[in-house]
Amino acid sequence: MTLVSRSFELFGKTYVLESGELAKQATGAVLVKQGDTTALVTVVVSKERKNYDFFPLTVDFNEKLYAAGRIPGGYLKREGRPTEKATLTARMIDRPIRPSFPDGFRNEVQIVATSLVADQVNPIDVICTMGASLALTLGGVPFEGPLACVRIGRNRETGEFIVNPTYEERENSDLDLELAGTRDFISMVEAGADEVTEDDMLAAMQFGQEAIGAFCDAQLAFVEEWERVNGPIVAKEYPLDQPVPEVEERVFAHYDEMAAALRDADKQSRIAKVEALKEQIRAEFTEEEQLEWEREIPVNLKKLEKKAMRTMVVETGERVDGRAADEIRPIMVKDSYLPLVHGSGLFQRGQTQVLSVLSLGMLNEAQRLDTIEPVDGKRYMHQYNFPPYCTGEVGRIGSPKRREIGHGNLAERALLPVLPDEVEFPYAIRVVSEVMESNGSSSMASTCASCLALMDGGVPIKRPVSGIAMGLIQEEGKTVVLSDIQGLEDFLGDMDFKVTGTERGITALQMDNKATGLTFDILKTALEQAKAGRAFILGKMLEVIPGPREATRSTAPRIKSISVPTDKIREIIGKGGETIRSIQDETGASVDIQEDGTVFVGGVGESVEQAIERIQLIIKEPEVGEEYTGRVVSIQPFGAFVNLLPGKDGLLHISRVAKGRVEKVEDVLNVGDEVKVQVIEVDDRGKVSLDRLDKPEAPGRAAGDAPRPRRESRDRDHGHGRPHRAPGDNGGRKPRRHHDAE
Repeated sequence: MTLVSRSFELFGKTYVLESGELAKQATGAVLVKQGDTTALVTVVVSKERKNYDFFPLTVDFNEKLYAAGRIPGGYLKREGRPTEKATLTARMIDRPIRPSFPDGFRNEVQIVATSLVADQVNPIDVICTMGASLALTLGGVPFEGPLACVRIGRNRETGEFIVNPTYEERENSDLDLELAGTRDFISMVEAGADEVTEDDMLAAMQFGQEAIGAFCDAQLAFVEEWERVNGPIVAKEYPLDQPVPEVEERVFAHYDEMAAALRDADKQSRIAKVEALKEQIRAEFTEEEQLEWEREIPVNLKKLEKKAMRTMVVETGERVDGRAADEIRPIMVKDSYLPLVHGSGLFQRGQTQVLSVLSLGMLNEAQRLDTIEPVDGKRYMHQYNFPPYCTGEVGRIGSPKRREIGHGNLAERALLPVLPDEVEFPYAIRVVSEVMESNGSSSMASTCASCLALMDGGVPIKRPVSGIAMGLIQEEGKTVVLSDIQGLEDFLGDMDFKVTGTERGITALQMDNKATGLTFDILKTALEQAKAGRAFILGKMLEVIPGPREATRSTAPRIKSISVPTDKIREIIGKGGETIRSIQDETGASVDIQEDGTVFVGGVGESVEQAIERIQLIIKEPEVGEEYTGRVVSIQPFGAFVNLLPGKDGLLHISRVAKGRVEKVEDVLNVGDEVKVQVIEVDDRGKVSLDRLDKPEAPGRAAGDAPRPRRESRDRDHGHGRPHRAPGDNGGRKPRRHHDAE
């Protein structure tokens, strides 16, 4: 095997495809680069065929922090469980690859993408799908390839579409669209958008389809070079599950019974009827036949259910729950569902029910990210939980699965464009969606419920967001687009197309497509139908809560921001953090200081104002004429130092502590005494001189006695205020005897 490397340029970016040097024992291995960002993608297909009734594909993304020159945090100092970004990248590779394999493929397939270099300029995720496609091709694995994935951005100023934008280009984009597929059709779409119109989204998808074709051509060019150097690629033979006509005929004899069992709007009741019919059909096979056809029987039972459901829709226009194609299930909305929490919303559509709960916190509570990307944290966090009880099942509850992470990310992208910025609303925001029951479109229900929770919590979102899941049935030459699909229509249909947005446009989009006959005309119909459905759902939400509350709840922290000079940050923090800790401990507020001098103060009750007052006192500079009540903190022979503000002392000279002459400061003041003073001078170095207000009489002087005349003062000796003496005047002391040196 000889190393083959090919560099090419597409849409202003440079790419490299390489194979033949690394991971040569894998079925296929490809090194793929965009700029200096590099990933190794390997494919291994097991030699044995598994006795499964499903395709056993596993996709993993190994996010190595050395790719960005970083050392993992934590005690072990090695990568642990996959990050959310790694999970989403693995899903991005999986979703277009999975439907490209032939029916009946039962050998295990594992695709592993490993980050080797992350140049902090070019993202690594989308190029991994191209690497997986080429690795499958070079390994001689049968699939409908080549495949590619691209990201499409759009410049906010020029409106120009950008293919695989850099991180910097993405910052100035109002669209973040990832789509994958072949030259002929799109199989996967994922998007976040800043209220983009349906027409603009469709135009971006059409542009992306053309870009996918260009990357597929680049793979074919590499294959030609590979075969010229290493010889023809030998297609491997893998046994496929073959249909058994006898089994299909006996199972499909119950078509009418299956169609009747499916006509039930209640999910659990329908499932019970369908399962009972399947058990009845299985019982018609002898034990020997069930052993012989242990895979074929369940496969054909599933095909029977699928055929009956799809034929019902395209022939009669009737769905299993009796709805029309564009009809939305009954909707129930409740706000302020939970007491004490910072915000909550319950959204139910048909038999899908989601409760979303809002939590607000200080910005320093935002999520920190330990990834290979330049982004190191996020302020808005949306998390989605799908417990087994929501489908009436028994199951293990543990860490979130890939599906839960993907659905949470979709709802997060849906709401992110309408959130206020940090200046307007300086909070970290967390929303958790708990799926209480599910019969399809739970991710869209979580988007709606989370919008309700945000508005209920007083988060000033720009506009409310709703979402809907669309479906597609293509059967017997007919096509039907379905609104608000339920679980069965998702599982047995050709497309799951989720769209979220405001009244102005789309904020997020996700699609998984199994139909090769999906055209842009069909997509346009689906987007228009989704827009009408979103508007209907949003109307139901706004009937309950027309907009965000005017203020956050009393149980939520109040957060205010002030700006301080950057040279004062050290004073606010104090030595070893002593000052800022004392402010937080004594007021109960939380204080978060940014490098630019922005200070966020959060707490409940009066704690915020108290902490801000303490900070403002620290940064305040005393001015001439201002009066203070201060505490004596130190006494020197020449006067007393009085604390005016935190960290700010002024000198009250001995001549100004009382009316008349004072021999010793201690005769009038003690450490800890409170005195009223006025600032009379602030010199260039910031040193403050004070005068005492309401001076008492000097000790030993009777009230009404005339003050003693002051002696002329000479220059103060370091501010100690010693009086002038005439030559030879020892101030009444005996002269010191001097001895001449011998």
